[in-house]
Amino acid sequence: MRYIPFLLSLIVLFSCGEQEEEANQEDQLKQNFSVSGTIEGAGNSPIYLEALSQQGTISVAQSTVEANGAFKMVGNIPGMGIYQLRLGEANDKIIPLTLSPDEHVKIRTNFTEYATKPAVSGTTWADVMNRYMDKFGVFAKGQMELNALEGKITEEEMMIRFLAIKKPIDEFARAEMRKDPANPFNIVLSTATSPNMGFKDWDPANLEVLKLVAEAYKKKYKDSPMAATMENQVFQIENAFNEYKNSISAAPGAKTAPEIAMKNTAGKILKLSSLRGKIVLIDFWASWCGPCRRENPNVVKLYNKYKDKGFTVFSVSLDSDADAWKKAITQDGLIWPNHVSDLLGWQTPMTQLYGFNSIPHTVLIDKNGKILGVGLRGEILEQKLKELIPN
Repeated sequence: MRYIPFLLSLIVLFSCGEQEEEANQEDQLKQNFSVSGTIEGAGNSPIYLEALSQQGTISVAQSTVEANGAFKMVGNIPGMGIYQLRLGEANDKIIPLTLSPDEHVKIRTNFTEYATKPAVSGTTWADVMNRYMDKFGVFAKGQMELNALEGKITEEEMMIRFLAIKKPIDEFARAEMRKDPANPFNIVLSTATSPNMGFKDWDPANLEVLKLVAEAYKKKYKDSPMAATMENQVFQIENAFNEYKNSISAAPGAKTAPEIAMKNTAGKILKLSSLRGKIVLIDFWASWCGPCRRENPNVVKLYNKYKDKGFTVFSVSLDSDADAWKKAITQDGLIWPNHVSDLLGWQTPMTQLYGFNSIPHTVLIDKNGKILGVGLRGEILEQKLKELIPN
């Protein structure tokens, strides 16, 4: 089981639409940054600097590494943000850069160690980044070795070993973020402290550190979309963590889930109560919600695994655009038939009825409609279903 994707797939959590819009206009603006250096053994390879956004990567600058390994690229960026320096056409050689205007970053590395030992200089966050990348290299190697054991050891043992190899990164990230909360590279460090696998094995001390960073960004980068994105992410993490605590402290089966009766994609009323007799995951989501869309593959996986054993999903969309809602259902392969929406967006009475102010939000109910848990996602949700639906 591959518990954590490559570093930069997590960083997308902290990108923003405003950056994308402005990055597309960079050709019309003056050059305000440069990235240069030497990559031994990479002569004649293309190299790209890309901004990360919810919609994907946006080209900011590109060049070709010279025969002797030297390269240089310049361009314009709207403000402090997260970028990736990609070598070649594949996605296996990527360096994260938290660039700000008027920075001139230098890199000295080689083709083999490009993604783990970039030897960055010329910026205030270079030292932290270099030390982090050393630790990340050790972690990546350990994870590859652990992945090779998949199927040979238990899931529990996999998790124990994974947490052990991840611990040095987590401890380093927390220490550096506390030491300098306003450091731009904390965008990357925060991926080590975010609950990417749910809250079961997550250290609540991470929330305190993330709040320090969000507050520091708000003060130092008050006009940057990245600061607002960080603040919003921390807000959502705190809410989800509180939901998780409530779900594990509340007595399972003590409360019946309120009735939901809305139109489905065909315009016919579908009631939650019509699914009595099944274990149901009520999934509040929306086509425009990035975290929801990233969670959808996990929901699809669990649906396919347990659909023939009395489990189903009741998806409630907070969309206001019917076409966008239906298109997202198709794109994400949400093949269960229970999709409803009142197309009122955040004005839906469901937010008050079910007591949530961020999505994705889930409620797991038993065959009688009693609430078993709230805010269950990822590994936590899968573990709960294993308990309820034995193989």
